[in-house]
Amino acid sequence: MEINVLRSEKDEIEFELDSLTIAELLRVYLNRDEAVSLAVWKREHPTKNPIMLVKTKGKTAKKAVNDAIAHINKDLDKTLDEFKKMK
Repeated sequence: MEINVLRSEKDEIEFELDSLTIAELLRVYLNRDEAVSLAVWKREHPTKNPIMLVKTKGKTAKKAVNDAIAHINKDLDKTLDEFKKMK
């Protein structure tokens, strides 16, 4: 998956993703973080890639995104382990 950072500041980051599914998943996990004041994505046209905007308070925007990705990976690993136990 490619991520194209369009703008990056301490408490705000804007980046383009190549997957709408990942953008929505990331938005959900980011909005669970109390340090994130805004996590949204937009898409100008269905043929365009989604652009995500993240604003934070008390934590850098990059750290918030990295934390959300870590939580997603942890939950996916847990789900995979549960599926393996079902065999």
